[in-house]
Amino acid sequence: MHTISSSSDLSVTLDFPASNLRFFLVRGSPFLTCSVSGGTAISISTIHTILSFSSNNALTKYTIKLNNNQTWLIYTSSPISLSNSLSMITSIGFSGIIRIAALPDSDPRHEAILDRFSYCYPISGDAEFTKPFFLEYKWEKKGWGDLLMLAHPLHLRLLDRDNSEVTVLEDFKYKSIDGDLVGVVGDSWGLKPAPVPVNWHSIRGVKEESYADIISALSAEVDALNSTTITTNSSYFYGKLIARVARLALIAEEVYFFEVIPKIKKFLKDTIEPWLDGTFSGNGFMYDAKWGGIVTNQGALDSGADCGFGVYNDHHYHLGYFLYAISVLAKIDLAWGRKYRPRAYSLMADFMNLGRQSDSNYTRLRCFDLYKLHSWAGGLREFVDGRNQGSTSEAVNAYYSAALMGLAYGDTHLVAIGSMLAALEIQAAQTWWHVRESDNMYEEVFTRENKVVGVLWANKRDSELWFAPPEWRECRLGIQVLPLLPITEVLFSDVEFVRELVKWTLPALQREGVGEGWKGFIYALEGIYDKEGALEKIKNLNGFDDGNSLTNLLWWIHSRGDGEEEGCGGGGKHGWFVQYCH
Repeated sequence: MHTISSSSDLSVTLDFPASNLRFFLVRGSPFLTCSVSGGTAISISTIHTILSFSSNNALTKYTIKLNNNQTWLIYTSSPISLSNSLSMITSIGFSGIIRIAALPDSDPRHEAILDRFSYCYPISGDAEFTKPFFLEYKWEKKGWGDLLMLAHPLHLRLLDRDNSEVTVLEDFKYKSIDGDLVGVVGDSWGLKPAPVPVNWHSIRGVKEESYADIISALSAEVDALNSTTITTNSSYFYGKLIARVARLALIAEEVYFFEVIPKIKKFLKDTIEPWLDGTFSGNGFMYDAKWGGIVTNQGALDSGADCGFGVYNDHHYHLGYFLYAISVLAKIDLAWGRKYRPRAYSLMADFMNLGRQSDSNYTRLRCFDLYKLHSWAGGLREFVDGRNQGSTSEAVNAYYSAALMGLAYGDTHLVAIGSMLAALEIQAAQTWWHVRESDNMYEEVFTRENKVVGVLWANKRDSELWFAPPEWRECRLGIQVLPLLPITEVLFSDVEFVRELVKWTLPALQREGVGEGWKGFIYALEGIYDKEGALEKIKNLNGFDDGNSLTNLLWWIHSRGDGEEEGCGGGGKHGWFVQYCH
């Protein structure tokens, strides 16, 4: 029997009361730390044979070598007498701290580092958003000396070494599926991602000579809007549908074709209000007091409905689309926005809540992993390989849309948090989902066959998607692109890598039965470096993804600029960061 006695952003304290054991499970610690009370006898078992077992003279450090070529070290706060068999280590009664660590590469130099930092241990850790585009880790520690933790590759790129009192031990590292985990000494870290532009409209702008091309498609697609013909009641596909129409309103603003906005506004009201009012006959949102979140009516009755939304799968995906559409409607109809703000904020808070209080209506940052710095789409279900996420672009959309909601309501705090999480999600996608040969993140055999990860699991990298085999490369790339937005430009800011992605994917488009919707996203990426070629292909499409449109694709191609603009990896010339934080 075990209980969780406390938890924080970066830790869980796990108690085994009957055994007098308390484990401080802190993300990033190279040690497993256990507090033992009551003069308790200890036993540690291993599936690998113990080849050698030795201690120091003080009986406060033991070295164990196993038949799998691993060396493990056990440190104790006071002398302990341990004995061993081939697969078991035992002791008589002990009270104090026990710390266990694997020795990287069985290297004596690394052993000296573990020896030095074995006396100081973390018991909890928080992640604090102290200012725009800055995340601070703060650990509570006990013992004496300095605190040694481990940083993954994205941590190291974001680490604010100039203004944080940290020391990076470049040569002390563990291998992991996420890349090398490198030692960092310090009680707190500052992480500083580059600002990203959160704009309603394109970052580079659309030239006036391109307006007519966009307006022609826009006019036709707005004329075809009819809310009574919607057949889906899925929260995911319905969300995509209303977000697609909301894009039309913003594109209309950008090309100064305002006469279509009233019809778009009416469509958005007719389609969004039933979900917010609870009058949509096919589905709806409801509050789940048990887990502290929003679920759908269908999801509450059937764990497989709405892609598992009722068991908290994909919350940021589904709600991200709703937030986008609601934010646009609140922007173009201020009175409507004021009326529905409480309900809009309830949907947003489901995955954006920062509160730590036990009585909060919503859990803190439901999907976002503050150590990994990206989201997980998996909810309450357990999987052998841990949590998972497929589409990074839909995760980016969720936080981008939350930031847009902040813009619509003048909520600078929401803008800042949404923008920060979008920036982190983008950099995480570029680190772990975008497979570059030069990064050496994964083994050569995986890198050779994959330019994008299909589904990223805690303990696995999968080439497949939930709905597509590895050879369907158009789906594998497209799911990392949709929905096509101004911020997509930041997610795919590495033009040479985009060339590689498109080259890797184009042969798959020759396969019989490839959906036109998926082709649209591949051609959109092609437009980053070949506007004219991509434009011709897009105009020959005879169908589009249910969250995309011809208008949106034409807007994307015509907003690629001429190549002379500076890159968009930073704040952008129209970003909120410049507006609020100059």
